Amino acid sequence: MSSYRILIVDDEPLARERLKRLLQEHSDFTVAGEAGNGDAALSWLSLHPADLVLLDIQMPGKTGLDVAADIAAMPNAPVVVFCTAYDEHALQAFSVKAVDYLLKPIRREDLSRALQRAGDWLSARQPAEEVASVGSRTHLSAKTHNGLQLIPLDDVFYFIADQKYVNVHHTTGDTLIDDSLKQLEDEFTTQFVRVHRSALVARQRIERLEAQPEGGHKVFLRGMEEGVPVSRRHLADVKRVMRGL
Repeated sequence: MSSYRILIVDDEPLARERLKRLLQEHSDFTVAGEAGNGDAALSWLSLHPADLVLLDIQMPGKTGLDVAADIAAMPNAPVVVFCTAYDEHALQAFSVKAVDYLLKPIRREDLSRALQRAGDWLSARQPAEEVASVGSRTHLSAKTHNGLQLIPLDDVFYFIADQKYVNVHHTTGDTLIDDSLKQLEDEFTTQFVRVHRSALVARQRIERLEAQPEGGHKVFLRGMEEGVPVSRRHLADVKRVMRGL
């Protein structure tokens, strides 16, 4: 397999050198270029192909968030991983479709994890025209007491409204996120179906729909023992989705 091409963007030369040393341990990634600020990075990308950009946030001129937004609009846009000394920009970072967010000083294991995620995303990436037509996130992000958590969308069983937050039930547990149920329904309309005023379930995980002895229905999902209640209002929609599976 050919190496993925990396552009390192950081206004601190020592930070760039440290990343290059750490990247020497990853033979499937090659440093193709460096830039000391956002404008230089965008200029480089206009002339050279890249698969991954390791991007600082606080830089003279354009911030890393500004640069990432410009990158996201490019055809065949490279994947972005932020490398920064500040954690307060984490949620903004994922709004511009970054696949990971590393805090300086960058630890070897954290960089390895980020490269794995980037490599998985790149290897599974659709042709550019299909990506442009989809344009939705592949991961959800949440601030937890352990730091920033990324939740792959494919790991989600269902979303349920929990006061002003939404609780995500996924393969490794439950996590509260800031997105509203309506935002999630609009963004992921082909991947999730509303089964109740307060719940969306993953279409690909639906196994069966059962009438309950006490009345009403529940939908059962692959990988979960407990069913999710289906309201009378949304029962017909769930049956229609199941007929199409």
